[in-house]
Amino acid sequence: MSLTLESPLNTVPDLPSRLVKVLEKEGLTKVAEVIAWLPFRHEERTQDASISFQVSEVPVCHQVLVTKTGTKFFGGRGGMFEAQVEPLSGAAMGQLLTLRWWSMPFMSRVIAEGHRLIVYGKIKEFKGKLSMDHPEYEILDEEGTTTIHSGRITPVYRLKAGVTQKTLRTATWHVVHALADDFITDILPPPSEAGEFAGWGRARALKAVHFAASMEDLEKARRYLALEEFYGYQLRVVRRRRAVIDSGGHAHVAGPLARDFQSALPFEMTGAQKRSLEEIQRDMASNAPMNRLLHGDVGSGKTVVAFAAMLGAVESGKQAALMAPTQILAEQHFNTARKWLEPLGLNVALRTGTRAEEGGVELLNGKMSDKNQILIGTHALLHDADLVRNLGLVVIDEQHKFGVAQRAKLIQKGNTPDVLVMTATPIPRTLTLTIYGDLDVSTIDERPKLRGKIITKARPLTKQADAAKFLTERLEEGRQAYLVYPLIEESEKLDVTAAKKGYEQWCKLLSHFSVGLLHGKLSADEKDLVMRDFRAGKLDVLVSTTVIEVGVDVPNATVMYVHHAERYGLAQLHQLRGRIGRGEHTSYCVLFVADKDEEAKSRLAILEETDDGFRISEEDLKRRGPGDVLGKAQSGQAPLKFAELLADTRLVRLARQLAEKTLDEDPQLRAPRLAELRPLIFKEDTPQAMMQ
Repeated sequence: MSLTLESPLNTVPDLPSRLVKVLEKEGLTKVAEVIAWLPFRHEERTQDASISFQVSEVPVCHQVLVTKTGTKFFGGRGGMFEAQVEPLSGAAMGQLLTLRWWSMPFMSRVIAEGHRLIVYGKIKEFKGKLSMDHPEYEILDEEGTTTIHSGRITPVYRLKAGVTQKTLRTATWHVVHALADDFITDILPPPSEAGEFAGWGRARALKAVHFAASMEDLEKARRYLALEEFYGYQLRVVRRRRAVIDSGGHAHVAGPLARDFQSALPFEMTGAQKRSLEEIQRDMASNAPMNRLLHGDVGSGKTVVAFAAMLGAVESGKQAALMAPTQILAEQHFNTARKWLEPLGLNVALRTGTRAEEGGVELLNGKMSDKNQILIGTHALLHDADLVRNLGLVVIDEQHKFGVAQRAKLIQKGNTPDVLVMTATPIPRTLTLTIYGDLDVSTIDERPKLRGKIITKARPLTKQADAAKFLTERLEEGRQAYLVYPLIEESEKLDVTAAKKGYEQWCKLLSHFSVGLLHGKLSADEKDLVMRDFRAGKLDVLVSTTVIEVGVDVPNATVMYVHHAERYGLAQLHQLRGRIGRGEHTSYCVLFVADKDEEAKSRLAILEETDDGFRISEEDLKRRGPGDVLGKAQSGQAPLKFAELLADTRLVRLARQLAEKTLDEDPQLRAPRLAELRPLIFKEDTPQAMMQ
């Protein structure tokens, strides 16, 4: 009987029955379940007989002969088994190394004098003697014995309780070698003979990603499987994009109101702002619904572009709504909208969880009229059916802060409205193709000319005294400051200062100045009061958690201290830094890290070098992967197994090209090779799913 993916594990040739029982106990009963359990990394365990035993900070692999064994006992602490070994061959023959297994005297029944082993571990030296503690090992029974765990590029798996690396590795080895070369159907279109993946298919890649003959084969296998995964993702995204375009919308044409708005601004829009606005207005003037992403660096002026776009909907007799993730940001947008848009004769309304305002008047009963043309709020907008009746444009600010269902709910309140999503996190090109692949993209890559310079430095935490002196000098000049902490309260598990403790310390250090505290546990009213006082200059210093990360705009704030900066990603630190440098004065951002944390200092160096958010986001993607951003965007789809390869622009673009070509030739995905993808892609046929 030939082995298939549905074959029970007890039918795999040469797979010991005791291992089958261990795997079955943990729920692994079929060949497919073993093949699908992919390694999360690999170790280079090949060995060179010419290399002698040497002290090493990284694990090394050697083929050795056991020349002596013994067990030492230490009172009630159990025994230590030792095996003295020498190289099997090569110039280093005769050199001695001691293998040690602490509290494992039973190893005397496993390893004996005369055994030939492959061992893998770190070699250390003590009093002139070399030793290797608890090495991974494999006994070589005879010449030419196939090794599974050492002497090769060895897979390392994330484990479930009850399953060891050796158990899973042994089972996978026997499964891989029992399966035929064509045991699984390819999902990807056949590769060109001259292409990068010529000669590769799904079966070969799956076998190689477990047990590769070379690092080159392993890398090619991982890239092939990543391309396959990205291809499925892109089929979903491209089909969704085409469905939205085909759904029909309404033309919203900008007219005199939009021109008057730009003329009345106290500054001239940058070239990038004008270009982005033209792209948005062109989309809105079409009968197809707009689905566009506006992204740009912190402080690049996305809000101005959004308000100008909203006027196109208003001039077409529709409402425009802007949804922000926090009450602080929603109120900031509301105040800006009133300042810029009410002089043009527009009705502006605010709706948050605790406040409802219309035309600048807070409503006691919370009931709002349907005459409002510009609607601004938090997710509370979703629950006000009377307010949101005639949506022509939906603007979603800091869209990654919202759940997919929340965004879809607001969008569905209109009759196929135009959609503009905004983010101040510059997005690498590969992620705009993947996460936001169903959106057209407008990029603001130019900062307003009147913004001040930001000087950024990473400093050890022990420099707090110098920091207090520098901060005092800036405050005496009339400036303001943010002091950011990673936690609200002290934690027994983490050795970091928290905001509340920091607040107490800074109140003493800055006794001549007014210090405020802002964090997520405060009520909405308390947060609002603190931010109003800081904006008004009643507070000189704001001690805060990352609640200030998004949107807070206080041009007079020119100093930011981020404590324990090693706990943040580069993109998040750049977001925080964007709260300063919003006025004409030079600003200063100091990133405090543990004194001897050289790795953190090295990672943060790019923030000292540049304030280019796009370059920083690319570096963050390389270092940390797409992480939670991708997880949320997938909306229920299983996390990508090869997400780290999203930094490979060429691979992502190839996946997009293949998906576009497939949908051109086979819109209903009827090809047999696409059978397992079809249910995932076509589950989106509801209007809500189309917007996800």
